[in-house]
Amino acid sequence: MVEIIAAIARWSQLTANLIVFGSCVFLAMIWQAKNIQETPWMAKLENLFPWLAGVTVVGLIGILATTAGEATGDAGNVLNPAAWMEIVQRTQIGHIWAARELFAIILLCAVIAIQRVDRTRWHYMLCALIAALPLVAGTLMSHSSADEMSFEAVAPYAIHILLAGIWFGALPAFLLILLNLHQDLGRTAMQTAIEYLKKFSVVALPVMVLIVFTGLIVTDRLVDEKYYTLVSSPYGWLLNGKIMILFVILIIANQARSHWLPKLTSEQKQQRNDSIVHLDRWVRIEFILALILVLVATILANTLPAKHTMIENWPYPFRFSIDATWELPDVQEKVWFGLALLTLAIAIAWFSVRENIGGYSLKILMPGVLGISALVLALPPLAVKAYPETYKKSTVPIDVISIAAGAQLFAEHCSSCHGPQGKGTKPVSDPDMRDPTDLLTQEHTAEYTIGNVYHQLTHGIPGTEMPGFADKLSEEDRWDLINFLHAMSRGFDARLLGTMIVPETPSIASPVFNYSASDGSSGNLKDFRLQKNVLLVLFAWPQAKDRFFQLAAAYDQLRELNTELLAVPIHPLTDEQLQQITAIAPFPIITEGWQEIKDTYWWYRRVRVVPDLSGKGMFPQHMEFLTDRFGYLRARWVAQFEGFGWQNISALTLQITQLNQEGEIMPPPGEHAH
Repeated sequence: MVEIIAAIARWSQLTANLIVFGSCVFLAMIWQAKNIQETPWMAKLENLFPWLAGVTVVGLIGILATTAGEATGDAGNVLNPAAWMEIVQRTQIGHIWAARELFAIILLCAVIAIQRVDRTRWHYMLCALIAALPLVAGTLMSHSSADEMSFEAVAPYAIHILLAGIWFGALPAFLLILLNLHQDLGRTAMQTAIEYLKKFSVVALPVMVLIVFTGLIVTDRLVDEKYYTLVSSPYGWLLNGKIMILFVILIIANQARSHWLPKLTSEQKQQRNDSIVHLDRWVRIEFILALILVLVATILANTLPAKHTMIENWPYPFRFSIDATWELPDVQEKVWFGLALLTLAIAIAWFSVRENIGGYSLKILMPGVLGISALVLALPPLAVKAYPETYKKSTVPIDVISIAAGAQLFAEHCSSCHGPQGKGTKPVSDPDMRDPTDLLTQEHTAEYTIGNVYHQLTHGIPGTEMPGFADKLSEEDRWDLINFLHAMSRGFDARLLGTMIVPETPSIASPVFNYSASDGSSGNLKDFRLQKNVLLVLFAWPQAKDRFFQLAAAYDQLRELNTELLAVPIHPLTDEQLQQITAIAPFPIITEGWQEIKDTYWWYRRVRVVPDLSGKGMFPQHMEFLTDRFGYLRARWVAQFEGFGWQNISALTLQITQLNQEGEIMPPPGEHAH
């Protein structure tokens, strides 16, 4: 019940605010002389202003009341002013609401005040400006500002809502003028009223284009490449409904602008009267649809955005993916031909409607057949198989604890078929069965989402000996295993790393970890993001003694280059060994968490000249990894295979200097595998 009241309050407040704003913009646009105030439609419109401004004020109070009930989880607080004040005083939403309510009260005072003076164009411009303030303040509570309170995030939504107000808010004035035209006016009055309608029509076209453009910007940010949610989430279905309503409105508006409005100036009275009747009817329908559109928009504004929606159960057996299909045979030709047919269909429909030529077959039937044919031709080649879990997201962060746990699960359940390093070494004797997949070196295409892998781990793969593990592994275990497979694959990609960075090409995320060190420090690798580079040294003792003397001598220089050094043993250290190391090293020696770090970063050991793909794999006795301040693995030195390497400290500091000169090329890696 609270949700219904909240929706009504938001809808009524927004509708009233938009009408006052749009009507004032319309009046300022058409203002010619004082005698406009003497027209009946003008008097009726102005009489509505105080009531609409009052609805804006009361609607905002309703929004605050229902917010108090929803935020506290107690429906009784809807009628509790003390709870309202808690929201106003203690929350950012409350502060924004207070500003909106203040602007709404100022608007109410303004519309009352201007009715007591001789109005000019400037009065309506001022009123429109004041009416815009609650609308703009409301965008600070939108989804666009929820993730980032910045001008870039809020401005497109604010512009979108103001443009919507210019169009929607002027419709009541348009209807009142049409109602006035039903009367037997003099020729001059008739021509003046028609000129008003034409002025609005001229402005309405670019306004609608900009509404669509800004709407696309806002939608893109709230979807954030998760376009599959548009057909599988409440937000997506509401957005589709909004688009469909807007599409119908655009058709009506185009018909009114191109067909009925020009006939208002006809010399034939009957034709002119028919035009007035048709315009009145269709603009009424447009206004009703616009009211529904605003209602859908208010519900949409309070629905979880698509980019935050988790699709746990994909309802279709397929999905569309350009990345997974574009390079397949004949796909590009079919898609481009389909797009050409679709363009032709749109062109025929547009031209026939604009020129008013042809009948039902040319305006609807032929474009419809061409459009359906285009979709039938272009969409199937882009489709790939999907499962209920296709868009399921990992619930386990991809860190060294999860990766190390996944490695143990892989060794226990998977290595007998896929080999200890995932190379797929066990052939299957049955010719009808596929051999185990090469999980290490085989390129993983966009056809496989992380959810697809989860489905295969859960249910197995038909036509192979791959069983399902739903009854053997918990959901968390399966995600650990997926995180390990991800790290294993990225580790093979890391063979392309060397002691010299490739400028401005971050691609491999450094596995994150928690640690505690010998000097009492502790933290997470992510603590250094946007602040410092990290040199991670995996060492064996006492073999690394000479290198530690060298690193100790260069430690101050490294820190001046905005780089921290963390040393990770690859074997357990005795107390005596730790004392020996700390006597030399001024940098942290990790004493807790080292096992998982070592087990994970071992998968990133390979170099191009030593692929190390068979058997259990070798373990170099000394490796160093350079992570940039954005969280990406940029260079690596494996002492056993890459010679002198970073023993030349100048070579190391040169790489760090290059990293420091780079800006943010990609955002820091996410916490979950993708």
